[in-house]
Amino acid sequence: MCIEYRQAGRRTSGATLVELVAFIVVVAVGVVGLVSVTGPMLRHSADPMARKQALAIAESLLTEIVQQPFTWCDPQDDKASSATAATGPNGCADPANDQDKGGAAFPLPGTTAPTPATETRGSAADPYDNVADYAGYKATADIITGNAALVDYTAEVTIGRAGGTGVFAALPAAAVLRIDVRVFGRGEDLTVTAWRTRYAPQNPG
Repeated sequence: MCIEYRQAGRRTSGATLVELVAFIVVVAVGVVGLVSVTGPMLRHSADPMARKQALAIAESLLTEIVQQPFTWCDPQDDKASSATAATGPNGCADPANDQDKGGAAFPLPGTTAPTPATETRGSAADPYDNVADYAGYKATADIITGNAALVDYTAEVTIGRAGGTGVFAALPAAAVLRIDVRVFGRGEDLTVTAWRTRYAPQNPG
């Protein structure tokens, strides 16, 4: 007697080695693409905070400056409220208190221009007390704000004459000051600007 055994053929299911390698390659390419997109986002995720801090520092210093007097003479001068010129019979009581800087251009950032020269920002005894005193002022933000955490930012002030042009065309050059406060640090670099016109009983120039 002859007995024949037959085994039904089976078809195995699953992935071949080639398919597995192809899958790994596709996933790897996708991960690399995802990382390349999200990486910069994560690295710069703190930028909005840094920009807000820089802007807050700049606006704080600019507000401090524009709230100061802008007169012919230093506010400590006896004729500060009545002078109609920097010098001469209608000028400052003391020529050293001339806040018009004698008609000279304001200095560049990094130099100081307070009048009198003994004034310093934040001093209790002899502080800056006129817009023009801040020309060339430069300091780190921890000194400006009193917050040690902001030491990475630096602020600098540039002041220049802005009369005689644009909306100030009718005024003499020295009667208007343009104030630029630049703050930079932590990858940020921004500038805020304001204008001040001279006031007090005086001639427009």
